[in-house]
Amino acid sequence: MQFIDLNAQRERIRDRLKAAIDRVVDDGRYILGPEVTELEEKLAAYVGTKHVVACANGTDALLLPLHASGIGIGDAVFVPSFTFAATAEVVALTKAEPIFVDIDPKTYNIDLASLEAAIDMVKAEGRLQPKAIIPVDLFGLAADYDGLIQIAARENLLVIEDAAQSIGGSADGKMCGAFGHVAGTSFYPAKPLGCYGDGGAMFTDDGDLAERLRSFAFHGKGETQYDNIVVGINSRLDTIQAAILIEKLAILEDEMEARHRVAARYAAGLGDIVKAASNPENGRSAWAQYAIETPKRDGLKAHLQEKGIPSVIYYVKPLHTQVAYRNFPRTPTGLAVSEELPQRILCLPMHPYLSEDDQDRIIETIRNYIGSNSVAAGE
Repeated sequence: MQFIDLNAQRERIRDRLKAAIDRVVDDGRYILGPEVTELEEKLAAYVGTKHVVACANGTDALLLPLHASGIGIGDAVFVPSFTFAATAEVVALTKAEPIFVDIDPKTYNIDLASLEAAIDMVKAEGRLQPKAIIPVDLFGLAADYDGLIQIAARENLLVIEDAAQSIGGSADGKMCGAFGHVAGTSFYPAKPLGCYGDGGAMFTDDGDLAERLRSFAFHGKGETQYDNIVVGINSRLDTIQAAILIEKLAILEDEMEARHRVAARYAAGLGDIVKAASNPENGRSAWAQYAIETPKRDGLKAHLQEKGIPSVIYYVKPLHTQVAYRNFPRTPTGLAVSEELPQRILCLPMHPYLSEDDQDRIIETIRNYIGSNSVAAGE
């Protein structure tokens, strides 16, 4: 059993993938070939933004908007602590400071009260200038953008949506990647929309920002690559990866429906014995991961491994406790959820090609373990 089964997807579109790769190789335009533009246009149509700028990876897709917005020394950027390191890493790389904020215990996304407390703290101290928020659509679920946009408008903050896990997800009729002022996503192979290497993209309705993003991603170029108007980086999506993504994007909606069915089956089968994730009423998660919570997590993980069922702990510890980030500021109200959740959370196999039989075996194995341990403990 696979935690994420990329082989099944590859078999489904093997001939299309081979033909797409062969076309790029035969054409010879390996950097910024026509498939890159085609992918950008198709992603813009799918997500619903005016502009998409492809780049080399998901980290750059968050770093470049910071550079293009002039964020750096003396600035504060608010980020959740329970997420992958890239969300805070990009802030530190610009020499701005990430301010760690707690998460909501139900959605695992940035907590608005914790965020407001952090903003008030930074303003009161006066050492840093609040500049941006990077909310993460964790595990594929859109953050609370209604609340976030209100806070950002009041405080004049840039909202950079971290949609690395959420392309294909939606909320209130809007696709993930279309929230905030700009969004960044990753095409890492295990993502809901992934390529066969590294890749990323940025989404925005702001034409001027899109042009700045293109410049910063191509060595700060102006009219030509030899006309450098800013200090940029080299962050381009390979043409072969773009060609692969075009074929994968064509089946993404079908895969999203399959992920939704898998998540619903998990919720129905496990919701009475563990805290099991469920689909939001106002949209859908992209279900990059499927998370459960139980105080018996460590024993359950070992039991699943014995039965040949893979599982993963996302995330083992929050960012504010890690060596690289422990000296950065944090919200004054504490980070209790981010600190406690790593002791309970466990992610189960989740992909569009998970069979009902395999899923039922996972559910039965978890139910048997939790039930037998509850009886033994006298619960």
